Amino acid sequence: MLKAEIPGKRYHQQTKHSYLSVSLDPNYVDALTQPSCYKSYPQFYPRFPLNSDRKVENLIRLSSQITFEKTYKNNSVQLRVNPSAGALYPTELYVQIRGVQGLIDGIYHVEVARNSLTLIYQLIDDGVEDYILPNYWVKGLIILVSCVYFRSSWKYKDRSLRYCFLDAGHHLGAVEAAAYLENQYLQLYFDFDKRSLNQDLGFENKEFITGAAIIGELKEKPTRRLRSPIPFVCGTDYFEANSIVEAGYKETLSPYSFHQTWKKPEFYYEPKKFLEVVFKRRSARKFQQQSITYEDWMRILNVLEQPIPSVSFEAIEIYAVVHRVLNLTPGIYRGNQLIKAGDFREKTGYLCINQALGRESAVTLFFVSDYQNYQTAIQWAGLIGQRLYLVSHYLNLGCSGIGAYYDDETQAFLETDKDVLYALVIGQ
Repeated sequence: MLKAEIPGKRYHQQTKHSYLSVSLDPNYVDALTQPSCYKSYPQFYPRFPLNSDRKVENLIRLSSQITFEKTYKNNSVQLRVNPSAGALYPTELYVQIRGVQGLIDGIYHVEVARNSLTLIYQLIDDGVEDYILPNYWVKGLIILVSCVYFRSSWKYKDRSLRYCFLDAGHHLGAVEAAAYLENQYLQLYFDFDKRSLNQDLGFENKEFITGAAIIGELKEKPTRRLRSPIPFVCGTDYFEANSIVEAGYKETLSPYSFHQTWKKPEFYYEPKKFLEVVFKRRSARKFQQQSITYEDWMRILNVLEQPIPSVSFEAIEIYAVVHRVLNLTPGIYRGNQLIKAGDFREKTGYLCINQALGRESAVTLFFVSDYQNYQTAIQWAGLIGQRLYLVSHYLNLGCSGIGAYYDDETQAFLETDKDVLYALVIGQ
């Protein structure tokens, strides 16, 4: 297949930033019109508080919990364990629970605002396995990540699908971190029958599934699909459709990603300290323009190179523009390889749409990909970004994701023909 014909290429081209496009549309929004960032099912659905003393419930809690509240004049923003572009939080979690003592077998919505599980569907001999992993039955958890896209398109318009996929990847990264803390194996799934699952979960055109995680025991046993659709509940208090976002999502459902052998990543964190990191993680807003140590940078690189536990595969190539790392020549790197030496602080600041973070960081990273499945690739970029956030904070460094950059100029700067999917910065 020619590159121009790969699904997702058209959407990516449509939503590129340039100096001219940003100048013509600075994208001002009225904060008073922001849609709700919490989905809630009607009161008659049974709810169960998440108990931190129970391993399964604590794992779910650690995947989405509110960790801090910021107040700005007359409104407040509740921050969570997973970062989100603009703190808009378009992602939702649904969990199928089967065979877990003390919990009814069913599909639950994770209600973040109440720190509870809402039972929206009770299982009999059916479930979501056949949509994701046909001919298997899962005892344990199947976690589904979805996006209520208008929460993001309200601000980011056509480009918001990129942010939705990145946020979904971050959310899967939060699930991965929670599984690590609870010493649970997880497998991530990106290629499955999302169209049918969206329909049967009652999402209409207002919400869509992006990825899944399985934590539990797999048995070879057919499971029939949901015997009846779940009633529709909107994830926002009002809704405005975006045809480019909806078409982009449908287009990126195919083809399936490349295939790989499942491999377990190896992380080495002290559990108590890592738990504190999960709760205290924030996006940096300013750097001190000081150097980080070479040892810390090597630790970060090791984490970034760990495999993603999935049979789907999309190669994410990382360009690191080193500004301030002790005993390391400033310049553009791929892994440990120096491609071009130089002081590129002003250039990276400009490429990140003149954001000071891109200029003042110790390292500015760009994630690029020659993908087969665009949707999977951007989620992978978000998941790796979540790993970068966590290891940076573990080392007492700051980190921030940047989804806005001049696409073509960044490609030219890196001298690559691969699409730029994400930018992140780290520093003191």
